[in-house]
Amino acid sequence: MRVDFIKLDSKAIVPTYGTEFSAGADLYSLPGNKITVKAGETVMIHTGIALQIPDGYVGLVYARSGIATKRGLAPANKVGVIDSDYRGEIMVSIHNHSGIDQIIDDGERVAQLVIAPYLKADFYEVDSLDETTRSTGGFGSTGTK
Repeated sequence: MRVDFIKLDSKAIVPTYGTEFSAGADLYSLPGNKITVKAGETVMIHTGIALQIPDGYVGLVYARSGIATKRGLAPANKVGVIDSDYRGEIMVSIHNHSGIDQIIDDGERVAQLVIAPYLKADFYEVDSLDETTRSTGGFGSTGTK
């Protein structure tokens, strides 16, 4: 799939896939900007990249497992959503879940981008919904494990 991009800063690093079968492309912090993320705080990380995601697709920004599990750094909004009509800079809102300040080195891989198709729904107000076995059972209603 072709995804066009613009470098908004000449130092920006193009997203890359770690392996042939990686679903997510690594997003990099903009080189030249070492950033301290204090314990419990959230910062916006610039990538210096703008994308043109094809119509019918969405860019989903997920945590990278290494820095999330080893350093407590993960997207503050859990999953970032980049709509196909957005043309601004891709930025990653990183939250430090650890108890110590963390430094994001310039050019560090900070998140991963998955491009995925989506379906657009038409919502209709109705008087009732079909009955199911589960019905209105919510969180934890289908079992204890």
